Amino acid sequence: MTIKKLVLHIVEALVDYPEQIAINEIQGGQTSVLEVAVAKEDLGKVIGKKGRTVNAIRTILKASAAKFKKRMLLEIVE
Repeated sequence: MTIKKLVLHIVEALVDYPEQIAINEIQGGQTSVLEVAVAKEDLGKVIGKKGRTVNAIRTILKASAAKFKKRMLLEIVE
Protein backbone atom coordinates (compact mmCIF):
# COMPACT_ATOMS: atom_id res chain seq x y z
CA MET A 1 0.00 0.00 0.00
CA THR A 2 1.41 3.38 -0.95
CA ILE A 3 1.39 6.31 1.41
CA LYS A 4 -1.08 8.18 -0.79
CA LYS A 5 -3.52 5.25 -0.67
CA LEU A 6 -3.10 5.05 3.10
CA VAL A 7 -4.09 8.69 3.56
CA LEU A 8 -6.99 8.26 1.13
CA HIS A 9 -8.25 5.24 3.08
CA ILE A 10 -8.11 7.14 6.39
CA VAL A 11 -9.83 10.25 5.03
CA GLU A 12 -12.54 8.18 3.28
CA ALA A 13 -13.50 6.72 6.64
CA LEU A 14 -13.97 10.18 8.14
CA VAL A 15 -16.02 12.04 5.53
CA ASP A 16 -19.64 11.89 4.34
CA TYR A 17 -18.77 12.54 0.67
CA PRO A 18 -15.80 10.27 -0.17
CA GLU A 19 -16.32 10.78 -3.92
CA GLN A 20 -15.22 14.42 -3.52
CA ILE A 21 -11.80 13.59 -2.07
CA ALA A 22 -8.87 14.67 -4.21
CA ILE A 23 -5.26 14.02 -3.26
CA ASN A 24 -2.46 15.80 -5.09
CA GLU A 25 1.15 14.82 -4.45
CA ILE A 26 3.83 17.44 -5.02
CA GLN A 27 7.28 15.88 -5.27
CA GLY A 28 10.34 17.68 -4.00
CA GLY A 29 13.95 16.67 -3.46
CA GLN A 30 13.58 14.75 -0.22
CA THR A 31 10.24 16.16 0.85
CA SER A 32 6.84 15.53 -0.71
CA VAL A 33 3.59 17.35 0.07
CA LEU A 34 0.20 15.66 -0.01
CA GLU A 35 -2.62 18.13 -0.60
CA VAL A 36 -5.97 16.68 0.44
CA ALA A 37 -9.13 18.40 -0.78
CA VAL A 38 -12.50 17.41 0.64
CA ALA A 39 -16.06 18.73 0.41
CA LYS A 40 -16.67 21.92 2.39
CA GLU A 41 -19.09 20.06 4.68
CA ASP A 42 -16.39 17.50 5.56
CA LEU A 43 -13.61 19.97 6.31
CA GLY A 44 -14.33 20.04 10.04
CA LYS A 45 -14.43 16.26 10.27
CA VAL A 46 -10.98 15.92 8.72
CA ILE A 47 -9.46 18.69 10.85
CA GLY A 48 -11.15 17.69 14.11
CA LYS A 49 -11.40 19.60 17.36
CA LYS A 50 -8.33 21.81 17.79
CA GLY A 51 -6.75 19.98 14.83
CA ARG A 52 -6.38 16.69 16.67
CA THR A 53 -7.64 14.50 13.82
CA VAL A 54 -5.41 16.04 11.17
CA ASN A 55 -2.43 15.90 13.54
CA ALA A 56 -3.07 12.19 14.09
CA ILE A 57 -3.16 11.64 10.32
CA ARG A 58 0.11 13.59 10.01
CA THR A 59 1.72 11.40 12.66
CA ILE A 60 0.73 8.23 10.77
CA LEU A 61 1.96 9.80 7.53
CA LYS A 62 5.35 10.73 8.98
CA ALA A 63 5.82 7.29 10.52
CA SER A 64 5.01 5.48 7.28
CA ALA A 65 7.15 7.87 5.22
CA ALA A 66 10.11 7.29 7.55
CA LYS A 67 9.97 3.63 6.58
CA PHE A 68 10.76 4.69 2.98
CA LYS A 69 13.34 7.26 4.18
CA LYS A 70 11.23 10.14 2.88
CA ARG A 71 9.74 13.23 4.48
CA MET A 72 6.09 13.96 3.76
CA LEU A 73 3.84 16.81 4.75
CA LEU A 74 0.04 16.88 4.77
CA GLU A 75 -1.96 19.96 3.81
CA ILE A 76 -5.74 20.24 3.89
CA VAL A 77 -7.05 22.48 1.11
CA GLU A 78 -10.54 23.56 0.10
